[in-house]
Amino acid sequence: MSKRIATFEFLQACRAARTADEIGGLLQQALAQCGVAYVACASHVDPLKPPRGAVMMVNYPQAWLAHFSDSGFAHVDPIYWAAGWMPREFWWDKFFAAMELTREQKRVLNEARECGIAGGMTIPIHSPGALPASCSVVPGPDGVDPLDIPDIQFMAINAHEEARLRNGGALTAPPILSKRQRECMALAAMGKSDSVIGQILGISPRTVEHTIEDVRKKFGVSHRTQAVALSVVSRLVSLNELSD
Repeated sequence: MSKRIATFEFLQACRAARTADEIGGLLQQALAQCGVAYVACASHVDPLKPPRGAVMMVNYPQAWLAHFSDSGFAHVDPIYWAAGWMPREFWWDKFFAAMELTREQKRVLNEARECGIAGGMTIPIHSPGALPASCSVVPGPDGVDPLDIPDIQFMAINAHEEARLRNGGALTAPPILSKRQRECMALAAMGKSDSVIGQILGISPRTVEHTIEDVRKKFGVSHRTQAVALSVVSRLVSLNELSD
C-alpha cells in the first residue's frame, strides 16, 4: 500500500469518527507508522484547561503536560509563538538556534528536553475562524523519512479540522472554486507536482502554481498545503476520487 493511499484511508477514518478523541487516536497511530514518537496537534492553550472549542490531541508525557500547565508555559512557549506567524513547518533545533529567545522561552525548551520532548518539527495551522494551533511531532529513535513530511502535514491539518468540527467549531463557508481550480487541488492532494499536474491537464506548471495560489488566497491561509487540506475537509475535493 502506498503512503498516499494510507493517508486517504486515514482521512476517511477521520471523517467517519464521532469524537475528537477518536480522531486523536487515529492521528497518533498514523504518525507512529511514520516514525513519530510524540505528537501535539492542538490549539495554543493550556493543555489541561482548554477552553470550549479547543483542539487537544496530545500524547506528550503527562508529567510534562502537568508542568507546562502549572508553569503557565502556554503564554511563553516559543513553539506557540513561532507557529503563530511562520507560514510553513520548521524544525526546532535549526529554527531556534537562529532566534533571539527570552530566558523564559529558553526555559520551556530546556525543560521540555528533560522530559524527552526535543528535536521536533512543528506544522503551523492557520485555520479561518479557529483558535491558533499547530501540530508538533517528535521523531522516535529511527527518525522520520523526509519524504513522509507532506503526508504528515496533510494528515495533521485534516485531523485538526475534523476534530475542531467535533468540538463545536463552525465550518467556514468554503470558497467557490472553478472546475480548473478543483482539478488542480484534487491532483495536488494526490501528491502530484505542479509539473505533473500541468501534463495531466494540458497547462503549464506556472499556470498550475498560479491556480493553486489563487485557491490559497481564497481560503485565506498562508501555505498551499493548508489550502489543499481545507479543500478536502470542505468536500470541494472527493476522497473517493483521490483514492482511485
